[in-house]
Amino acid sequence: MAANKAAPLALPKVGAHSTNMKMAALSLVVVMIFGFASGANAQTRTQPDIPAEETESEPVPEPLPPVYEDRLLRLSEILGGLHFLRQLCGFEDGAAWRAEMDGLLKSEKPGPVRRARLVSRFNHGFETYYAVYRSCTPSARRAIALYLVEGGRITNDIRARYGQ
Repeated sequence: MAANKAAPLALPKVGAHSTNMKMAALSLVVVMIFGFASGANAQTRTQPDIPAEETESEPVPEPLPPVYEDRLLRLSEILGGLHFLRQLCGFEDGAAWRAEMDGLLKSEKPGPVRRARLVSRFNHGFETYYAVYRSCTPSARRAIALYLVEGGRITNDIRARYGQ
């Protein structure tokens, strides 16, 4: 069994302290040579030639939201609530309300901040009912009916006032 055992690395016997110091110094020299060389090369390779005025530009601010933004936020919340409630109550069109929200986002083409606000309100509408309802109740059916009326009113109002 001793024949299968690997022999330990033999170092010249100059003294344990002296050998350790030489190895540490040699390691430091190797790191300094290869570390600084690769660091310098990496800098020249990764730095693109961009004019100073481009690197100092500020991000483009989002345009102001439309005057009907508060109505769209409410509509987003209603769509989220309908998405949850209609599925809960066994209607086949539960997923259609999420698709309506996708359509709203596509037609509005909001910037990232505004999009996040609209999506957040949709999720809030969904999660509000998800936290309370586990089965379809008369109250849930009443909420569906009210949301369908209010959502229709908001949609018609926005189209009539601001549609093209």
